[in-house]
Amino acid sequence: MKDVATFLYYWPYYLFMAGVFYLYYKWQYRTETISLEVKSAAIEAGLTEPASLHPLIDPDICIGCGTCVRACPEHNVLGIIQGKVQLIEPTHCIGHGACKTSCPMDAISLVLGTATRGIDLPMVGPDFQTNVPGIFVAGELGGMGLIRNAVEQGRQAIESVKKMPGLGKGGDKLDLVIIGAGPAGFSAALAAKQAGLNYLVLEQDDLGGTVFKYPRGKLVMTAPAILPIVGKMNFHEVSKETLLEYWNKVEAEQQLKVSYRDRVEKVVPVGDGFEVHSTTGLKQARSILLAIGRRGTPRRLGVEGEDQKKVVYQLIDAEQYKGMHVIVVGGGDSALEAATSIADQPGTTVTLSYRSEAFGRAKSKNREKLAAQQASGRLNVRLKSTIKKIDEKSLDLSYEGQIQSIPNDAVIVCAGGILPTDFLKSIGINMDTKYGTA
Repeated sequence: MKDVATFLYYWPYYLFMAGVFYLYYKWQYRTETISLEVKSAAIEAGLTEPASLHPLIDPDICIGCGTCVRACPEHNVLGIIQGKVQLIEPTHCIGHGACKTSCPMDAISLVLGTATRGIDLPMVGPDFQTNVPGIFVAGELGGMGLIRNAVEQGRQAIESVKKMPGLGKGGDKLDLVIIGAGPAGFSAALAAKQAGLNYLVLEQDDLGGTVFKYPRGKLVMTAPAILPIVGKMNFHEVSKETLLEYWNKVEAEQQLKVSYRDRVEKVVPVGDGFEVHSTTGLKQARSILLAIGRRGTPRRLGVEGEDQKKVVYQLIDAEQYKGMHVIVVGGGDSALEAATSIADQPGTTVTLSYRSEAFGRAKSKNREKLAAQQASGRLNVRLKSTIKKIDEKSLDLSYEGQIQSIPNDAVIVCAGGILPTDFLKSIGINMDTKYGTA
């Protein structure tokens, strides 16, 4: 009787605990189901290889607490499956590193490449100098995808550049050409000015480099960084727009020497320096800092009229195309996402052109949204089609054996990029292939 009485006394507590366990396992089941669905969709679309710095989780150490999942600024990059954290949408990881910082068990390492897909990186010494004396590397090209670390590398690289012989002689030869105006290049430019170097930054696109190309509103930095001259950037979590607005303000205040829309075509070692051949002509430099991204130069169509300003190679803001005739080229997720988001804008006519007969490389959710917009008449799809010529107000599209003239205000080419490996090798820089290592 005493045992029965004890049970009756404590049964509300037992019931409460049972309810807690029930809700926990129900939540865990739902969370795992979603993670499995996301991972399966990524595998089906062939999007299983992260392009940059990413987490490697040790399953023997991971306790499945989910702290890293919650810490990740991106959605559905990490998930819990069978009690362990896994990368479920690898290609969406951009290397924030918040997962590693938050892990209480130190079960996460940040690595480059995978066991099946290596990533080529230039070989650099502790002073950021390559095997070619006078050529330095900092930032994403060297595998450092985190903005705060790329900023610090840009500053540190200039400390090494300052030790180069022959700087400050003046004449027609620059002390330093910085290639790329992303986080590392921007920081390096400030450090170069602070050091009194005669420098010039060449950027093929806009200030921010890879950061500029991120989607609107994307969270890009999760920890403060320190800029030369300026000091600490007091941002803990900042969007792309806020960061670029700040950088533009700093650039204007410091009157940095940057040449935009200036693509470097080749670099030739000559005597005690280099010839840098770019869109705007020949530059002579005693040293070079490569601060370019790993995403490479956009793959072009190679057609007449492609050099017009209305042709771009990545969607930045769908709203800017409101009321326009837009054609998007490509068959991957970036192309489908660009086409569908622009089609959501009022008064916009969108045509998606792809040279193949199916969108096999895109995720199912993007294909489903595309099909829905196509069925509603908000978006035109032209499979097995190619652009032949781009005019100011129209373009010629080869489709079903005929050349169609389509009214056009903007062209967005989402055809991937050409990695800088060949460019680096042409200069004589030695490469190292990373297979899932730091």
